[in-house]
Amino acid sequence: MAVNLQHAARFTRAVADGRIECLGCPRACRLRDGQAGACGARVRQGDRIVLPDWGRTSGLCVDPIEKKPLYHFLPGSRTLSFGTRGCTLACRFCQNWHMSRPQAPVALRDAGPEEIADAALRAGCASVAFTYNEPVAFAEFAIDVAEACRARGLRTVAVTNGWVEGAARRAFFEAVDAANVDLKALDDGFYRRMCSGSLQPVLDTLRYLRRETGVWLEVTNLLIPGENDGADAAARLAGWVACELGADVPVHFTAFHPDYRLTDRPPTSVATLVHARDRAIREGLRYVYTGNVVHPEGSTTRCHACGEPLLTRAGFVVTHRSVGIGGKCPRCGAPCAGVWN
Repeated sequence: MAVNLQHAARFTRAVADGRIECLGCPRACRLRDGQAGACGARVRQGDRIVLPDWGRTSGLCVDPIEKKPLYHFLPGSRTLSFGTRGCTLACRFCQNWHMSRPQAPVALRDAGPEEIADAALRAGCASVAFTYNEPVAFAEFAIDVAEACRARGLRTVAVTNGWVEGAARRAFFEAVDAANVDLKALDDGFYRRMCSGSLQPVLDTLRYLRRETGVWLEVTNLLIPGENDGADAAARLAGWVACELGADVPVHFTAFHPDYRLTDRPPTSVATLVHARDRAIREGLRYVYTGNVVHPEGSTTRCHACGEPLLTRAGFVVTHRSVGIGGKCPRCGAPCAGVWN
């Protein structure tokens, strides 16, 4: 499909040497005619930067909302997941590399905003999730999809690395109702070494979401053996979340499996995840989960006040729910943070 000039990038500016600077992410690629950004999702054509994959998708799939993972946002509901290709970061351990890398060899099919929103309605979904690859890379398309969803009473969800800033951050998150942000490590060196990025914009995004928006927020931390799974790493990350975002923000510690350019590490052990969860709870977080492993307690939502199980899960399936529509514990009446209805 030829690049469609109608779908120009919104977050750009001209620079003195004739290049156009993309302001979609902190990388701020400066492009000459015909050049693509590092994300692979934005190309300069003439006097604009455009999104060649606007109106196309690498996949549409109905998922449990718990798979995103979001445990406190419409639990038990279904979401229509979709993505395109490209990513603002370049993680050596990417587990969706066949979609996220520039010019990824993945088949795309036409699917415009109206078609995606209608497909979600037909499938009985409560929301549409921007996922698979980094949605900031196709932010303008995601915003258009969100507008079509809202016209139909559907929510929207972003599964994102949070590496965005400025006007793009504001515009993108104004369009979504919930976000799971992948905080890869509380270590700038890790971001530079393993992701070709930086930590500060992610922390700024997390603070922005929590303090300046009504977006429901959950955080994921993928634990990689020998990299970010040290004894104190989970405690430091959880302490930062508790202090800067609040004890009610759910945190998911998930297991790594060898992939892409990081195949010399073993999968994360259940014991490592359980230890990280225990440390995070001791740091004051109320809702801490384990993912990509079988660990029933690590997928159970309990009342922070009395310990009553409010939601139990088997994999991504909610098997028991006692929390009410208002999010109150049926035993003691304490509120459980989340979006329940």
